Amino acid sequence: MSSAASLPPSVPPASATAVAEAVAAATTLAGARLRDATFADLTTLRVGGRPAAVVECSTPGALAGVVGVLDRAGVPLLVVGGGSNLVVGDDVADLVAVTAVTTGVPEKLAEDAEAADGRVTVRADAGTVWDDLVDWSVAASLGGLECLSGIPGTVGAAPVQNIGAYGAEVSALLHRVRLYDRTSGETTWVTPDALDLSYRYSNLKFSARGVVTEVEFRLTTDGLSMPLRFGELARRLGVSPDEDHPRRPVADVRAAVLALRAGKGMVLDTSDVDPDHDTWSAGSFFTNPVVVGEDARAAVLTRVTARCGADAASAMPCYPTSTPDGPGYKFSAAWLIEHAGFPKGWKITGDAPAGLSTKHTLALTNRGAASSADIVALATAVRDGVRDAFGLTLEPEPVWIGVTLPA
Repeated sequence: MSSAASLPPSVPPASATAVAEAVAAATTLAGARLRDATFADLTTLRVGGRPAAVVECSTPGALAGVVGVLDRAGVPLLVVGGGSNLVVGDDVADLVAVTAVTTGVPEKLAEDAEAADGRVTVRADAGTVWDDLVDWSVAASLGGLECLSGIPGTVGAAPVQNIGAYGAEVSALLHRVRLYDRTSGETTWVTPDALDLSYRYSNLKFSARGVVTEVEFRLTTDGLSMPLRFGELARRLGVSPDEDHPRRPVADVRAAVLALRAGKGMVLDTSDVDPDHDTWSAGSFFTNPVVVGEDARAAVLTRVTARCGADAASAMPCYPTSTPDGPGYKFSAAWLIEHAGFPKGWKITGDAPAGLSTKHTLALTNRGAASSADIVALATAVRDGVRDAFGLTLEPEPVWIGVTLPA
């Protein structure tokens, strides 16, 4: 999970000397320090070149302050959380990476502990590791975040991406976001309606609008999960088909989600010795495609039937959803990839350094020595293959920095 790289409006880029001076000034701020790293070190795909500098921020104030200093000097920057939603190119020497790393613990706000709706407000710094927050909430018997267990990244990037998994999305739990406005230089709390949240999107994702420094969530206090809506997870937890709004203890749900994610290579392996390269990915690389209207749905089914047969077409995952243009249908990107001829572990060539995960077709992985160009080539092949097979164009979920996916 990460936010986009750019300058705020009307700020000209700085010279190399000005960049060095601005970085030096930024690192004099309390809670800020230089770190020696490449983007391959900072991202879960393990690709990307060396930036002009990496400035690590350990507090919300340092994060806002560093971004402000660099913005005023005209230094292009990228705020990096856990780096789990980034594809970064090799030539990024004009860019400064600003990382948020927090050692503090989340806070349950006492004034809301007896809220009439049975919820409590929880606040966490942007640099808090996302799964640490989930683990903390489960240990405190707070419900809401458990289905989002195991997602790599930081708290600050969660609303930027509107992360979601197993039937849950951050947008349903978000209370407020503390946002540093990169144009005005002011830091204010904003409510979710100001973020235009939708499927894997906010108006922060591809813009220089602002930087998230803190986040608040509204969580339940009865120790039970949110209603379980995702079939695979519900079955694992023994939910019967006739249960209405089924809920389970948050610890049980977290354990089940982590087991499911691990089985798909979606829990990051950070070991240096013999790591699981299936976890060297950006998570789900493509969003699930959505079409609007019954005619569009029927057109997809016709192509699936022609290629895969009527039985496969009838079994294909397809879910009704709402869109700004009317009722729509969401298809499974993973299903489409596999049935377009890209099985688990597929590579462009047998010795290619990038390939699909051996556990899950929706994850594009670095097998140990891939470059950003290798990831681009793999993504292009998969996207074009699905489009040729079914007439649907898969859209990448990660943010692209210094590299693009061909049209």
